[in-house]
Amino acid sequence: MTVHALEAARRLAPRLAARAADHDRDGSFPVEDFADLRAAGLFGLMVPRELGGLGATFAEYAAVATELARGNGATALVFNMHASVTGALGAVNEELAETLGVPDEALAARDRLLRAAAGGAWYAVAMSERGAGARLSQLSTVYEAVEGGWHLKGSKAFCSGAGHPDGYLVAARSAADQSVVSQFLVPAGEGITVEPTWDSLGMRATSSHDVHLDVTVPADRLLGGVEGLALVVAQLMPHWLVASYAAVYVGVARASIDAAAEHLNARDLAGLPAVRARLGRADAAVAAAELVVAEAARRVDEAPGDAETNRWVWRAKLLAGTTANDVAASMLEAAGTSATRRGHPLERLYRDARCGSLHPATSDVCADWLGIAALGGDPDRDGATPRW
Repeated sequence: MTVHALEAARRLAPRLAARAADHDRDGSFPVEDFADLRAAGLFGLMVPRELGGLGATFAEYAAVATELARGNGATALVFNMHASVTGALGAVNEELAETLGVPDEALAARDRLLRAAAGGAWYAVAMSERGAGARLSQLSTVYEAVEGGWHLKGSKAFCSGAGHPDGYLVAARSAADQSVVSQFLVPAGEGITVEPTWDSLGMRATSSHDVHLDVTVPADRLLGGVEGLALVVAQLMPHWLVASYAAVYVGVARASIDAAAEHLNARDLAGLPAVRARLGRADAAVAAAELVVAEAARRVDEAPGDAETNRWVWRAKLLAGTTANDVAASMLEAAGTSATRRGHPLERLYRDARCGSLHPATSDVCADWLGIAALGGDPDRDGATPRW
């Protein structure tokens, strides 16, 4: 898998970069980028081979996401959402399915969704809500059983790719028992309304609009076939909720160095020692973040859900977010005022990088989680508010 997918990502990155400025300026969704991802077979990246996919590991996903982000961080961020859905679905092996009580018919439904992804379908994530963020336990979107399936009603915010995917992973709470949180794969179409609200500082091309749901789905669209699995999966697979972003922002940070080097060489400024020192520090910082992300990914593949694995997962998100922000700011300062003009790659990368610390889990939440762990507490349960 690695060679095919990684080479495809590297080949596509310059195309994504060439389109990035226009989509950033207009706040438009990079439809052509996703056509390229589909043509390259990357929607099947995390789909098991037996279902027609590439069967990538988490480490291989991280490498691909980093390369895509060197082209356009917004495209890589939306792709990350799809990879998170397919990666989490594909990770439910027979042993885990038995532990969670997943019935055979739910596994068959999961396989249909994964085969569709291998064939070119892609999925967005509709989890966050205004006032609740990504905390699953605080959601206001509700669902209830109806004849032949489930009815979902509520509103989601920050739904990257809204209006473009083939389906949405929707988290909702049971109307009958608010402590029960479940996830559904809702097909795009009737019952889903996209409200164009995304006009942001950075990652402007993600089309992370609000999505309103008043929709009924078939019974097999309840992921896992068992109610109440969302919070359990969040704790078993925090890498898809936390560290998958990390690879994207490492790529954005690396792209900032690339753009700064090109700018400085073109303007004959590379002879300034202070400028060279900034690039040197940036290079070292990004290399360190890359290594932490790679170590977290390696551990996810070898011991998913392990306590030490999870510590590396949270470290990866914290370091990637803060590093991207710091590096992009330093590269902009090294390049000078001309690089702050709208349309300059460094100006866009600076704004995109700033979002790294803000994506859930935010850098402050990551640092708090790690601090509680260092003090010997249980970071998933200790704290003033629930993590999820």
